[in-house]
Amino acid sequence: AWVHGDPRKVIYPTDSYGQFCGQKDTLNANKTILFYFNILKCASPVVLINLQCPTTQLCVSKCPDRFATYIDVQASYRYKPDQWNYFRQFCKPGFNNPRKSVAQVLRDEDCPSMIIPSRPFLKRCFPDFSTKNGVLTVANQTTFKDGRGKTRNVTDLREAANGINNVLDARSVGMKIFEDYAISWYWILIGLFIAMIVSLLFLVLLRFTAGVLFWIFIFGVIGIIGYGIWHCYWEYDHLKGIPGSDLTVYDIGFQTDFRVYLQLRQTWLAFMIMLCVVEVVIILMLIFLRNRIRIAIALLKEGSRAIGYIMSTLFYPIVTFILIAICISYWAVTAVFLATSGEPVYKVMANQILCKYANLTCDPETFNTTNVTKLCPGAQCTFAFYGGESLYHKYIFIFQLANAFVFLWLVNFAIALGQCTLAGAFASYYWASRKPADIPLWPLFSSFGRAIRYHTGSLAFGALILAIVQLIRVILEYLDHKLKGTQNSFTRFLLCCLKCCFWCLEKFLKFINRNAYIMIAIYGKNFCTSAKEAFFLLMRNVVRVAVLDKVTDFLLFLGKILVAGGVGVLAFFFFTQRIPVFAQEAPTLNYYWVPLLTVIIGSYLVAHGFFSVYAMCVDTLFLCFCEDLERNDGSTAKPYFMSASLHRILGKKELSPKKA
Repeated sequence: AWVHGDPRKVIYPTDSYGQFCGQKDTLNANKTILFYFNILKCASPVVLINLQCPTTQLCVSKCPDRFATYIDVQASYRYKPDQWNYFRQFCKPGFNNPRKSVAQVLRDEDCPSMIIPSRPFLKRCFPDFSTKNGVLTVANQTTFKDGRGKTRNVTDLREAANGINNVLDARSVGMKIFEDYAISWYWILIGLFIAMIVSLLFLVLLRFTAGVLFWIFIFGVIGIIGYGIWHCYWEYDHLKGIPGSDLTVYDIGFQTDFRVYLQLRQTWLAFMIMLCVVEVVIILMLIFLRNRIRIAIALLKEGSRAIGYIMSTLFYPIVTFILIAICISYWAVTAVFLATSGEPVYKVMANQILCKYANLTCDPETFNTTNVTKLCPGAQCTFAFYGGESLYHKYIFIFQLANAFVFLWLVNFAIALGQCTLAGAFASYYWASRKPADIPLWPLFSSFGRAIRYHTGSLAFGALILAIVQLIRVILEYLDHKLKGTQNSFTRFLLCCLKCCFWCLEKFLKFINRNAYIMIAIYGKNFCTSAKEAFFLLMRNVVRVAVLDKVTDFLLFLGKILVAGGVGVLAFFFFTQRIPVFAQEAPTLNYYWVPLLTVIIGSYLVAHGFFSVYAMCVDTLFLCFCEDLERNDGSTAKPYFMSASLHRILGKKELSPKKA
């Protein structure tokens, strides 16, 4: 890709001769804008941007700023030479023959039949559309001459105008958004810093509040469901004796107005039964799983304590972010070089609809010696797009898939490296006999060194398996996009099933890989052995896994919402100047929601970065806890390594080893 690619094809527009507009050290060095001879042939801005508009395209130094037609300019060139000199800058280079007949000029496309006021956008000349009193105009005019003897209305350009105006409006909005960022960027950084502090405090306080938060939520849910049961009973009893309330759902059939069903006693009875079932299930789960819930909460508290001793782990996501940014940059640059590695492809552009050579490939150097110009007068060999017929160009799509596969592999490896590093650091905390005295010096740095030196192959192998599944999912999404218009129901059903299966497989592999990396960090065994041991260890503790997973997910989700919501509310009051103390400091913005959304999304991502470390810590401690229970029995020869709180929950009165 880097040998054949040319990013200039993306940076610079290309004229009908395959030359770049604005490229230094060329004839077009000062001609940076692309001009279209007949904008009416271009259906939409998408066609223009893709360089597929069926009209001559020319590099110019500036867009036209007035209405003019070739017929009028030719008729007056003797006594108004300035008009001709202005108009011919939009003709083909070197053309300076105003005596040539209009029919021949338009046939050979030496000059455009008309020029209209335009302005540059995306380095291309677009008509200068505007609205005046709700009427579409160009330079305050509603009509124009098309250079072929007709006066046309500006509404003839409506199909292109609508899209172009939307693009230009988006550009205006984009400029205002950029201005808002320029004014408020340091306040956004302050908001993200506050989010970081709040996230850190939340993790530290989980050591003391994890159990309280969880039980408040559980009893709150029980109370809300209990109120729902009472309300359903009240509605059921209130409807007693009302005519029509004793009808069944079957009697009234399907109704589009669902409020009809709320007038039936049967509806409220069904709601009450369902809520009672849910209430009973939750209460029974709490009764039978109370000990496992206590273990889960104790592990959460232990995770908070472990992070307190190894604070450097909270900033490791920055390393993962940098590695992923490098992977994305490598993939993007290679993809651009691949996409621009084609050769210029020229096609026959003919004014006659019935020309059989239209849209066929041609060679501009030998085109004038062929019979095409005789059979199709006015036909030209013009640049169409970048491509090629060689073996290399035929397989560019395959190369793009390979590049995507490398990208997925590298990203998964960077994530795996982070998980293994964090797991090694937290495992060194758990297996320390005396905490924190026996925790090794620089546990995070030591774990990173071990992962790089000893476990690179295992991490790469796990990332490879996941990347293969993800690539298959990408291909399935591509096929689904291509076949979206097909009427074959079986094909769509099969694709839907495959997408669902591979989504489930990816989720399962991520779960297995994550726990395999933890076992790799603990024992240093290869990927397959670690994955097998982790899987069977989790299966032997499947109920504990489910409880811990849900309790952890709830508390971390609560933390993310708390951080993002709290900082978002503070940012809203600040940017809307509703805090009297900081009213003078708040910047004046075009759209206050621009920095507000940035702060909210950024705060959520900051919290996610911190909490992902916490989740990895809890998962690591849980596997270590399960392994500790199976390897040790609390005797003098095999003492437990778990903390005193976990030891007490398991029914031990003290952490001292059991007597034989």
